[in-house]
Amino acid sequence: MVSDPHKWVDEFAQAGVNQFTFHIEAAGSTAEALEIAKDIKAKGMQAGIVLKPKTSIDDVLPVIDSGLIDTLLVMTVEPGFGGQKFMEDMMDKVKTARAKYPSLTIEVDGGLTVDTTKIAAAAGANAIVAGTAIFKADDPEAVIKEMRQSVEELSK
Repeated sequence: MVSDPHKWVDEFAQAGVNQFTFHIEAAGSTAEALEIAKDIKAKGMQAGIVLKPKTSIDDVLPVIDSGLIDTLLVMTVEPGFGGQKFMEDMMDKVKTARAKYPSLTIEVDGGLTVDTTKIAAAAGANAIVAGTAIFKADDPEAVIKEMRQSVEELSK
């Protein structure tokens, strides 16, 4: 997470980034989050918004309702370091978002394993961010394949 994400939009666009995802908490307000998302879209990038565990799903709904957001990323750990335990109670946020936005990309990040990927996908996540489970696996390719299969089968 960066503070003042708006100041980075131009540089990322110039670097050729195709998606810029920012934390709602770093935006400071709904109005600023909307301005950031508008700027991201105006620069030809997809816009994503991140929700930390302690932040209510209600805080991002007005921004998603604007039609400017392509991806909602629900953090399933407190951001900071790898290897944390998956917070299954965050799946309520995923379920709420999926029910309200059937075509939105809903991504989860944190504590993802083969088993927790199934939980996230069944809740409605259709994209995952996995680090430790892959990089510490004896067979990373097999882990990726199983996670991908779970998302494809369960998030329909």
